[in-house]
Amino acid sequence: MANSKKGAAKVQKLPQNKSIGKPQVAPGSAYKGLSAAQVAEALPMTSYISVVAVHSTLWIFTTLYLPRTTFLSELTTPEWDSVQLSSKDRPQHPFMVALTMNPTVTLACICAGAVVLQGWWAGWMRNWWLELGIRASGDERRTEKAFHDCQKLTMVRNAWLATFTASFMIHVALVLFGAPIASHVLKTYLLALLVSIMTVYTPAYVIGAPTLGNKSLSVVKRWTWVRLFAEFSARNPVERALVYPVCGTLFGCWLGVIPIALDWDRPWQAWPLTPAFGAIAGYIVSSMLALTIHTVVQLAEENIQAQLEVKDSKMS
Repeated sequence: MANSKKGAAKVQKLPQNKSIGKPQVAPGSAYKGLSAAQVAEALPMTSYISVVAVHSTLWIFTTLYLPRTTFLSELTTPEWDSVQLSSKDRPQHPFMVALTMNPTVTLACICAGAVVLQGWWAGWMRNWWLELGIRASGDERRTEKAFHDCQKLTMVRNAWLATFTASFMIHVALVLFGAPIASHVLKTYLLALLVSIMTVYTPAYVIGAPTLGNKSLSVVKRWTWVRLFAEFSARNPVERALVYPVCGTLFGCWLGVIPIALDWDRPWQAWPLTPAFGAIAGYIVSSMLALTIHTVVQLAEENIQAQLEVKDSKMS
């Protein structure tokens, strides 16, 4: 009897191979409880790369070519003297004429394109967010996804309300940072609207617009916004894809103000062209940065996972 009890105790102490039957979390995982296999399944690398590439390309097209449409050029009244545009000491490339001729129209065209682009991008982001967030399986997973799909119209409405509300707050912030108060009001607001569309709409649609209620869902939304955009604590690639473009847009807009202070008196220095182009450039660069970091981390996780599997196979 004693020998049988010792044998049973030895059997219970034998190490078990935890990698069998479920994905093993690699040491030091950057995804806070999500394994590399779960992240790869919820956010496929090929899908992420292709969507970011298309999104960035469409942003470049919207910025440089949408304001150059023939219909708009016929309705646009130049804000610059034609002599100044063709002056020998201030030459301007013909490609820039349509962009600088009327900054108000240029910003309005970019804002119109941004509404479509960010709506499309936010749809992808919400799908990835739900794929990473829903831990159920089978019928429970399908039921929960169907419930979230029914909330789409409400989420879109609340996200746009939050975006337009934030645009007035950003307008006030731009004035406090030195934007003209009485003059160029429409131009300043169009810049604020563009920045708001780029920074507020997607998080508001994906996470939900923050509210002041005391319900648990409202509290979770508020703390998620605080964690992401106050503490900058992104725990997975989808959260990085939300946070990085917001930071890049604001930083690029701030850097874009610098050329206006130079006394070159060029048409492209008109307010608010350089802050708008700087915000768009910062958005694209930061989106690429989020993609690059995710790619590097994912490859590192897969490499570690492969090494662990090789060790397990040798031990077995």
